[in-house]
Amino acid sequence: MIYYGGDYNPEQWDQQTVAEDIALMQEAGVNLVSVAIFGWSRLEPKDGVYEFGFYRDLLDRLHAAGIDVDLATGTASPPPWLGEMYPETLPVRADGTALTWGSRQQYNPASTKFREKAAELVEELAREFGSHPAVVMWHVSNEYGCHVSESFDPESRERFRLWLQARYGTLEQLNEAWGTQFWSQRYTSWSQVEPPANLPTFHNPIHLARWREFWSDQLLECYLAEKRVLHRVCPDLPVTTNYMGFFPTVDYWKWSPHLDLISNDFYPEPGDPRAGAQFAASSDLMRSLGGGRPFWQMEQTPSTVQWRDRNSPKRPGQFRLWSLGLVARGADAVLQFQWRQSRSGAETYHSGMVPHAGKLSPVWEEMVQTGADLKKLAPVAGHRLRASVAILWDWPSLWAAESAIGPIGWDPLTRVAQWHQSLYDLGFLVDFASPDSDLSGYEVVVVPSLFQVLPGLAEKLAGKTVIVTAGTGYQNGEAQVHLGGYLGPLRDLLGVRVVDLLPVAPTGSATGRITGAVRTRTRVQVSLDGQSYDGDGWAERIQVDQAEVVATFEGLDVDGLPAITRRGSAWYVGSFLDEAGRAALLERVLGSAPGGPQLAELPAGLEVVSRGPFQFLLNHGEIPVQFPVSAGTDLLTGRVARGQVTVGPRDAVVLDLR
Repeated sequence: MIYYGGDYNPEQWDQQTVAEDIALMQEAGVNLVSVAIFGWSRLEPKDGVYEFGFYRDLLDRLHAAGIDVDLATGTASPPPWLGEMYPETLPVRADGTALTWGSRQQYNPASTKFREKAAELVEELAREFGSHPAVVMWHVSNEYGCHVSESFDPESRERFRLWLQARYGTLEQLNEAWGTQFWSQRYTSWSQVEPPANLPTFHNPIHLARWREFWSDQLLECYLAEKRVLHRVCPDLPVTTNYMGFFPTVDYWKWSPHLDLISNDFYPEPGDPRAGAQFAASSDLMRSLGGGRPFWQMEQTPSTVQWRDRNSPKRPGQFRLWSLGLVARGADAVLQFQWRQSRSGAETYHSGMVPHAGKLSPVWEEMVQTGADLKKLAPVAGHRLRASVAILWDWPSLWAAESAIGPIGWDPLTRVAQWHQSLYDLGFLVDFASPDSDLSGYEVVVVPSLFQVLPGLAEKLAGKTVIVTAGTGYQNGEAQVHLGGYLGPLRDLLGVRVVDLLPVAPTGSATGRITGAVRTRTRVQVSLDGQSYDGDGWAERIQVDQAEVVATFEGLDVDGLPAITRRGSAWYVGSFLDEAGRAALLERVLGSAPGGPQLAELPAGLEVVSRGPFQFLLNHGEIPVQFPVSAGTDLLTGRVARGQVTVGPRDAVVLDLR
């Protein structure tokens, strides 16, 4: 079974509307809703006073209608009384001002009192509803760190010091690791270690990186405090919390062993032609975080969101297409925010499965059609996917890059997304992996801008087809550069080292007598197989030790210098290649490597994904396309396909090849 439904907030509605909702859910094929995500003020209207009657009646009615419930703990948005009675639960900005109620997520993740009050609510909730037949899973909080991911209050400062003591042991070891001799930053007492805020000028990069890691751990502790209660009271019910794709604040690799099921929220811009690729990347990450197990899409939008400057709707058929694409890449649940579009509040204009106009909106028709289609995909549930290509992605490395000062503003996430998109366009299924992951099952590993490289990675990559790109291996795990040439532990594997970083100048030309004679390098071009590709303003001076030069730079000061090298099956790219350049290199490196269809068979706009014995053909384009198949039955139409199938624009075919 594929679960289908959404975040249900009946607290906003009267009983007549709730009754109508349940009937509409049955019409749309909804078989699961998430309940009480923002329900704390209804569950506990006063300190220690619990009122569960509203939710008990709701769960009874949903169960009678055959609708399961993902029951939330309600702790994502504390009620005003909590902050008023316990101001120590409120997060504090670096300037000392507290964030208060009137929005959501106004809690300090490091607050002992907040954790105590949240655990008390969860205990009562678990005892009340843990055995209710409608409840199939617990949903802890919501989107950890989305709005508040740090606090500068006294308790948080002290927790940070204790966390550092546990990590480094002694102040002397911290000083050594952090290089505090520079700028006379050497600490002589733990009390001197403060958050990296309110500073005269630049921070120490490792200080900021550790602060970010600390808060990822504090948010995890919040989750674990609630999960421990739930597992103690309801040991047979799975527990999750909803991730947010490549959200930069939280280390999901570290979190994922603590989730019984991976779930995700993701909201790409519908008008972006890369949105389908972004959704694919997010799904591939979730599947990878779960070790290949199916995941749940906990939130997507039926049409528009409300938080961008301009909120474009999904095209007709786009919601259905993306929903089928989620299942193709490993989702066993397709859930939305939210079920019924709000009449008031901050998310009034965020679309719902039931729009403001109700059945008058074409959105409703697509919700019903998608529900019917997902029901037909029940045989797909539980099947796993297997990728032969992996991309390395690491949150601590991201924090290290974003904390670094110069020579450019590092953006590893963009580089990772670009390489995933290029592999997606070529038809390869991709997993994501941490540098700590077991890479033995992958034939190809791409390492885009992995700023921080630790010993041992080269041994994992040896013997594989490897593409390493610029921005990789500049630092170790303590923000200390690898001396003797960047790439550090990867130098022998690649047969090269990077000896200089050569970004282009930020200015252009002048016309004066003297100034007009000055030439400035404003572009980077890479010459590969007789073609020139843009390098996004970035070049590196590569010293070739034991490698073949495959491509060279073009232009002022770097003309003829190595740009792409190869040592056996290990490739290094010393620039940020554009889309055409990445495609050209991948076609050369991968050729007919297993894991992707032959390029000649892939029409423009068509995404092809196999999940177990099921083949998904997803047409993101504007015209019908044809695709050759051997034989199979389309689960969506029941028609038998032989020889060739036609897939309409923003439509899909799902073939059962058994």
